Amino acid sequence: MANQNSVDVAVMRSMLSRARGLGSAKSGTAHWWAQRVTAIALVPLALWFVATIIQLSHQPRAAVLHWGAHPLNAALLLAMLVALLHHMQLGLVVVIEDYVHTARTRLMTILAVKAITALLLFASLISVVRLAVSF
Repeated sequence: MANQNSVDVAVMRSMLSRARGLGSAKSGTAHWWAQRVTAIALVPLALWFVATIIQLSHQPRAAVLHWGAHPLNAALLLAMLVALLHHMQLGLVVVIEDYVHTARTRLMTILAVKAITALLLFASLISVVRLAVSF
């Protein structure tokens, strides 16, 4: 009986030593914090954006252009877009890591999500800058 216990302990120790340093606590903390920070940042930015869109919904085009040309509005809009797209990309990567099981497919899908997010961010930044300098 004592011999059986020593074998079990040796097997457990070798499995434990192989698993040390692995797992979500090693690399997932930064990802988790980034999701929480972007989510918290999006709450006031989204409320501001929705309230602004409601106010501008019946305004003429010139009033909307004038609103977009204001530096504070352009900066808040850019902050919202950056936070929104980064939050979206972080969430999609988590879903892909959880549900795509083939390593190559997972890598290609994550790279595609990051590339599409970068293109969306670039297009959004150009749009807001054009709006800000159009008036």
